[in-house]
Amino acid sequence: MIAGLNRLMTPILGWKGSVPQGGTASGLIQEHADTIEQPIHAEEWGVEAMLHHVVDSPVWDLEPFTTIHLDQIPMPSFHIGGLEVDLSITKHVLFLMFATGLTILTMFAAMRASRRLAQGEDAPGGILNALEAFYMYLRDDVVMANIGHGGERFAPLVITLFFFILYSNFLGLVPFGATATGNIMVTGALASIALVVIETAGFVALGPRGYAKTIFFVPPGLPVWMKPIMLAIMAPVEFIGKFSKIVALAIRLFANMTAGHFVILGLIGLILTYGSFTHPIGLVAIVGSIALGLFVMLLEVFIALVQAYIFAMLVAVFIGLIRHAH
Repeated sequence: MIAGLNRLMTPILGWKGSVPQGGTASGLIQEHADTIEQPIHAEEWGVEAMLHHVVDSPVWDLEPFTTIHLDQIPMPSFHIGGLEVDLSITKHVLFLMFATGLTILTMFAAMRASRRLAQGEDAPGGILNALEAFYMYLRDDVVMANIGHGGERFAPLVITLFFFILYSNFLGLVPFGATATGNIMVTGALASIALVVIETAGFVALGPRGYAKTIFFVPPGLPVWMKPIMLAIMAPVEFIGKFSKIVALAIRLFANMTAGHFVILGLIGLILTYGSFTHPIGLVAIVGSIALGLFVMLLEVFIALVQAYIFAMLVAVFIGLIRHAH
């Protein structure tokens, strides 16, 4: 049994030497302690190693080429009352800037294509044609279909949210990239913007009295003595519901974009820990981890698109619901 264990561990842990006949496991470890060559990442590749690749950081790691210390870039900071607002650039902030630039370029290209078409010029081809078709789909089948009359005013916001989240998701899948939407503070900020827009749209469409009914609502036909009871029960539920929908938006985007990265990093850890080119089990670990990693990566591309679409669609749905409440 010990001889079989020795043959199993030789290609994985770099064990050199042979097992003496009649030796015990404890004696074996003590006897060969100096000859065990541990893999480089076997002990290091744990939760902390995976978190290092997911959480925000003031350092942009471009190894083996270079490392950029973003915190050395001079940025202003100011105080609001007793609160210090630090505008230092981090890795996620940097990739938010990249996503913002790509979103602006996309919207500018869509505007140019639409303007050319309105002036009677030939329809754009290639990428611009696909972009225009996608833009029209989001406007007609996502924004207008869910908001209804007057929804064209919200189309720029909803479509911008879609492309911004989409680029933020995709940038985390490129080499040396970072997924800013895997940061709960980023998704929380996006959800907070959506909350302000949704509630403001409801207040403008319904007026003060109609908006109050979205919280203090009493179904018609109730007896007079039941109305205070219903208000006491339903008003807190309706008020909490306004925030729970937005919290769900933030957590859904954050959790989905983080989970896939942990799965991929976990598969990479299997290669670093158990992989070997000189043993069947090590080869299975390498080939299986690479195959599963490629599958999860392709799935991540699909999830990045779906999550951007779901966020934009739900914002449009919530705006439409509150503008036609009760």
